[in-house]
Amino acid sequence: MAREYICRIVDNLLKSYLASSGAVLIEGAKWCGKTWTGRHHAKSVLMMQDPDFVEENILAATIKPSILLTGETPRLIDEWQVAPELWDAVRYEVDQRGEVGQFILTGSSVPGDKKILHSGIGRIARFRMRPLSLFESGDSNGQVSLDSLFKGETGVSAVSQLTIDDIASVIVRGGWPASIGVNETIGNRMAENYVEGVINQDVSRVDGSTRSPSKVRQLLKSLARNISTTASSETIRRDILASDETLTPPTLASYLDALEKIFVIENQPAWTPRLRSKTALRTSAKRHFVDPSIATAVMRVTAQGLIKDLNTFGYLFESLCVRDLRIYAQSIDGEIFHYRDKTDLEADAIISLRDGRWAAVEVKLGSKQIDEGAENLLKLKDRIDETKMSSPSFLMVLTASKYAFQRKDGIWVVPLGCLRN
Repeated sequence: MAREYICRIVDNLLKSYLASSGAVLIEGAKWCGKTWTGRHHAKSVLMMQDPDFVEENILAATIKPSILLTGETPRLIDEWQVAPELWDAVRYEVDQRGEVGQFILTGSSVPGDKKILHSGIGRIARFRMRPLSLFESGDSNGQVSLDSLFKGETGVSAVSQLTIDDIASVIVRGGWPASIGVNETIGNRMAENYVEGVINQDVSRVDGSTRSPSKVRQLLKSLARNISTTASSETIRRDILASDETLTPPTLASYLDALEKIFVIENQPAWTPRLRSKTALRTSAKRHFVDPSIATAVMRVTAQGLIKDLNTFGYLFESLCVRDLRIYAQSIDGEIFHYRDKTDLEADAIISLRDGRWAAVEVKLGSKQIDEGAENLLKLKDRIDETKMSSPSFLMVLTASKYAFQRKDGIWVVPLGCLRN
């Protein structure tokens, strides 16, 4: 019996792109639900990796790709990168038909640019899909809307039902659609299976380069230990060398590039605002996986283990918050950055919208740290040159606590278990 479709925040985004573009590419990590979402919106389907037809599909894409494009529209072409020739075929077909909403492409890796002749600009829209946010998985009650905060809503109050134990469990389980609704042991095992697939197959298959599974494993472990930090590549490399694995800087760069191409890692770039003073800004990106369960899976950490190690728990909670903020911000045309200057003043997340509005967020696992987070946010606000850029739409401390409210200083305190787009 087929599982019921879990509605996604990107459903509306996909509908919008189909109404304005000839084709839409949904790209993202394996298991995040791209195919499921594509099927939900498509009227015909081509599964490029169907074991019974994969060789025939690849041959057809090489000889006469138009055969594969025939079908009721929107037509889903799942894992199109198996035959990169399809990209130019879709672009050409979109031009010939002159109609919107013709194709939905999904891809869990990025093929080499040399295999694509045209960019597809103006014909093929694209967006990133991530695992489920807590609101999509039903773990957040969604009583506080990010969009409403940007619109200046006040008087919001809400109560999260998630305990610290629950937060630890959703970190380890992850946002993989297949793990929602199953028992904790099976959900955790699914995340571990995903990581094993990355280590033993996907990271080499992406570009045909043979990569050592043991080196990939040590790299993932090092990235997990440095999650939510700005650790340099050299720091990562030295950490790997401590485990008796040799890894030269060029090789490390190749491995990191492969992990980015299969959407396993998604780092958080630095924000560069206009400041009142000439304070130097740190420009290093923060390191994150697309889902924090990758970190716990490769480190073999359970939810109970996180509760006993609050330092690691804090970094992973920040990564969970960044994952969800990315999903929520995407729906309102926003991106997520981080801020840090040479005085080490920082904000864990900057939500920057395309229209120039922005907000700053500090992530604090415990309620006792809320005052510290609020103090940092007020210092950051004071450093922004509001004659050259807008003041923040709001400041927020995002927590694992119970209650959502607005402080007397105007700063919002919001549990992640209450947040939505």
